[in-house]
This record gives sequence, structure tokens and C-alpha cells, in this order.
Amino acid sequence: MAGSREPTAMLQTRHRSWMCCLFLLLPLTSLPVSARPDSLKEVTDGNWEEILTGEWMIEFYAPWCPACQQLQSVWKEFADWGEDMGVNIAKVDVTEQPGLSGRFIITSLPTIYHCKDGIFRKYQGARTKDDFLSFVQDQKWKAVEPVSSWFGPSSFLMNSMSALFKLSMFIRRCHNYMTEQLGIPVWGSYVIFGLATLFSGLALGLLLVFIADFVFPSRRFSSPDYYQKKQSMEQARLIQRQEDEHEADGEEDDDEEEEEEDGDQDDVWRRRRGSPEGRPEPKGQGFPDEALRKRVVRTREEEEEEDS
Repeated sequence: MAGSREPTAMLQTRHRSWMCCLFLLLPLTSLPVSARPDSLKEVTDGNWEEILTGEWMIEFYAPWCPACQQLQSVWKEFADWGEDMGVNIAKVDVTEQPGLSGRFIITSLPTIYHCKDGIFRKYQGARTKDDFLSFVQDQKWKAVEPVSSWFGPSSFLMNSMSALFKLSMFIRRCHNYMTEQLGIPVWGSYVIFGLATLFSGLALGLLLVFIADFVFPSRRFSSPDYYQKKQSMEQARLIQRQEDEHEADGEEDDDEEEEEEDGDQDDVWRRRRGSPEGRPEPKGQGFPDEALRKRVVRTREEEEEEDS
């Protein structure tokens, strides 16, 4: 009886040891499954330049969008096929990434883009897993017109739009903080933003004027001969004014000389003709100049009549 009990105890001991080993091996075998990386990538403002290389399918969504919520399960299934096809499947939350929302000008949700080596095309087909697979495998994206380089996400225009969207989101967060955390009324927040915009605009305008004046200085004032030319022009004006005044004085002198000459001729006529009786006119009894001229003319006419 004792001999039969010993093998039974040994079997039970071995059975327990195998059970312990099995329990120890189960967690180790389950580690690779839990460590499997997620095939659906997430694009942010910090790593968005990665989509400029390789082939990508990118979904722009918002958590509050019902259509986006319906598409999430299909998009995750499609992402599981991405590694086999050599395509990166990604998503962008526009509420958390306003810069990308402005960079791609997202006006409706969900919006899907296909990117191949930096060339973007907007997906307009049906939103099922088979349609997504066919769009990539059959290269149906080649029939879609690509986005113009002017509106590409890396262009200067889209960089400006991204900065504008980031600024608008920053202003919105500041407004919520002032109204909700600090207890400032809504109209007070608007007044603060209005004054900030006014003073920042004045400062920016003054800075631009200084930069423009420094980069493109005025030729009129930057010329080294400007002040010399200005002085020479003033001297020329002064000389011209003096000449004009001198000419005006000369004309007055000429008028006075002509009047004096006319007076001298009248005196000569008086001396030559004398009085009506042939005697010189006494001093102080001379005729006026006009009367004397009439008298001389009349005397000439009488002499011509006598000669005729």
C-alpha cells in the first residue's frame, strides 16, 4: 500500500510543477501581442513635414463630428492594411492642430487627402474600406487633379494661413481664460483685444516705416550734394531777385531821363520861338507844355501855307 501511494504523490507533485510553469509562460507569450504598435499614425504641427516623403492617406476629423465618428472604425481597419501596401495611414484632430487645419484649408469634416512624395490630392470617393484599398492599390489617385503649388501645405501662402489659424486659436483661448478663470465680462475682453490690436498695429506700422526708410532711403536727402545744391539754388534765386530789382530801378531811371529830355526840348522850343511878338518870353510867364506844343504845331502849319 505504501508503494502505491508514493507514485501517486510523485505524479501530483509533477502535475503541480507543470501547472506552475504553464502559468509562468502564459504572460511571456502574451507580451508580443500587447506590444504590437498601432498602425494608425497621428500627424501634428510638429511632425507634419514627415508626410512630404512617401505615400500617405490622411484623415482630418473632429471628435464632435458625427460623420467622423462613423468613419473611425472603417479608417482603423484600413490602417491595418497600410503596412502591407506600403502606405502610411494617418489622422489629424483639427481641434488640437489648428495650424494644420489652416495649412490644408479644412472647410468640411471629415476630409481625406492622398499624398505621394509631397504632391497632394483630395479624396472624393466613397468612404468604405474596399474603396480606400482600391484607390491606393489601383492607383486611382492618378486620375485626380493635384493641389496647386500655390495652395500646397508648404507654400508661403499656406504657411501664412497656418500662422493665422494658430493666432485665432490663441486669441480664443485667451478670451476663454479671461472670461472663465479671471471673471472678466465678455465686453471687457473685447475692449482689451481692441486696444491690444490698436497699439500693436501702430507699433508695427512705425517699425515698417523705419525699416523702409533704412532699406530704401530717400535719394533726395541721402545725396551728399543735396545741401550744396540747395545753397546754390538759393543763391541763384537771390541773384535773380537782385537783377529784377536792378532792372526795375533802371526802367524808373529811364522814365525820369525821358521826362527830363522832354522838358529840355520844351525849353529849347521856347527860346527859339519866343513870344508872339518875336520877343523872348519873360521868366515865370511860360505856357504849359501842352499849350506850347499846340503853338509850335500851329506856327509850322502857317509857315507851310505861306511857302505854298
